[in-house]
Amino acid sequence: MNETVMDGAPAPGIAHLRLEADPLLRVEHLVVEFPIAGGRVHAVSDVSFDVVAGETLGLVGESGCGKSTTGRAVLQLPRPSSGSVRFEGTELTSLSGTELRRVRPRLQMIFQDPISSLNPRRRVFDIVAEPLAIAGVKDAVRHRVNAMLEQVGLDPDAGERRPHQFSGGQCQRISIARALMLDPKVLICDEPVSALDVSVQAQILNLLEDMKARYGLTMVFIAHDLAVVKNISDRVAVMYLGKLCELAPADDLYRAPRHPYTAALLSSIPVPDPAASKPAGLPEALAGEIPSPVMPPSGCRFRTRCPRAQSRCADVEPAMREMAPGQFAACHFPLDPPTAL
Repeated sequence: MNETVMDGAPAPGIAHLRLEADPLLRVEHLVVEFPIAGGRVHAVSDVSFDVVAGETLGLVGESGCGKSTTGRAVLQLPRPSSGSVRFEGTELTSLSGTELRRVRPRLQMIFQDPISSLNPRRRVFDIVAEPLAIAGVKDAVRHRVNAMLEQVGLDPDAGERRPHQFSGGQCQRISIARALMLDPKVLICDEPVSALDVSVQAQILNLLEDMKARYGLTMVFIAHDLAVVKNISDRVAVMYLGKLCELAPADDLYRAPRHPYTAALLSSIPVPDPAASKPAGLPEALAGEIPSPVMPPSGCRFRTRCPRAQSRCADVEPAMREMAPGQFAACHFPLDPPTAL
């Protein structure tokens, strides 16, 4: 078990965790590595965060940064290589398979590709009812399934059809219905709108917000697009190559990013106005490719693409430190806040 307090202060690497809060989910020093021929893939490296009840934490970063692996590791799919995952005070990494099965109904996940996450051979009714069957619930199954289908915006008659007869947005509504059947406490959304048309994305985001309010959900919302998580998240954590680089309340992060990577992501958000200019102080979009997670750079992993990198960035790995109240960044040379702040 990792130490979380040293002389009344957070231990190194978790200064951004809230000691005064009673988090529903607390992740500390999470590491996920996969063996390959000649080395190991460092998918997630020493990631820590917490989520209090009723909160939505956005987890963003480029493709391949480890955010989906982080979400799956919280559910122990796969089990992390090391670290701590505590849910409602229970350490999930130490549970046996049987014990995990008792906990998992309260931790559910929505996957990125709604069509491939549904069994094409089964009726929608059977797909949505499956969590009840696994949990041994036999009372009023049809009523519960029909009611849930209505709540996600589908006609109960849709239960007699199969997934290939629905659009991507409708399949994602089916996935949401399935995830909510056992009344979970935490919902991990793994890029739930990235495979959908832009016109449908807003509908699914609004549906998730409605379901969050109706069921009192706590959410971890994973996305590669900061624009998608802007309105749905209370706080946003930014990942790069398996590391957290910034964590802040959503409004603060969008108004005044302190890490150069966060600022670069914000500068890449398209503005639907040809005459609009980029906000002052933001850098140009990132150039180059993300380094290999098999041999990540020394020191700061972002230094190979960072316009502010200096020799110290290669020698010393930056730790998360508070830049403003509630805003933390892992950077030796953070961006200055706007003068208006």
